[in-house]
Amino acid sequence: MKKSTVLLGFGALLAAVFFFFTFRGPRKRFWQRMTGTGLSLGTLALVTQPELRKTRIGPKEIILGLLSAAGLYGIFALGDKISRVVVPNGGEQIESIYSLKRIRPRRELMLRLGLIIGPAEEFFWRGFLQNGLMEQYGTLWGTILGVAAYGGVHLASGNFTLIGAATIAGAFWGGLYALGFPLGALVVSHIAWDNIIFLIAPTTKLAEEQQ
Repeated sequence: MKKSTVLLGFGALLAAVFFFFTFRGPRKRFWQRMTGTGLSLGTLALVTQPELRKTRIGPKEIILGLLSAAGLYGIFALGDKISRVVVPNGGEQIESIYSLKRIRPRRELMLRLGLIIGPAEEFFWRGFLQNGLMEQYGTLWGTILGVAAYGGVHLASGNFTLIGAATIAGAFWGGLYALGFPLGALVVSHIAWDNIIFLIAPTTKLAEEQQ
């Protein structure tokens, strides 16, 4: 179903509002707000685009998803080292991001990321917003606008490193989606990458030592 410009604009505005309050609210309740944001945006995508409910996750999608997550992890492992040198206070900004994982129990965060946040982000940002933008403006510009929107909502964090990381990840997944990568594989990729880089094998040793 082709999405109207009004619906796309509403979705983008809603995402900006939700992410603003997610990043600006009390830090100790960050994950509750992030989960609520995922539920809200994911529900919007699934309700307005019934075809997203048929997203398939089989052996092919799992393999593609895990391979792409590994590739993105490699990009971020390199980016971690570069940002500490190039970005002023880059190391502090990275540690500020990783410190969020100490707010809630690890198992709870894995469930939040795997069952709600990861899938919801792909359904909304790729399946709903980018797909609609590509229908309206073509594959190239639709992808660029989708990536810009994904990175843009992270401006509310005030963390330059996080904004850059979100934009890179958005460009990676958005580029794959534009090339025809199955949405189910992107869901697997997002879930795997979130858990690996944030909870299982962070790219920064200091974050691990502070646990």
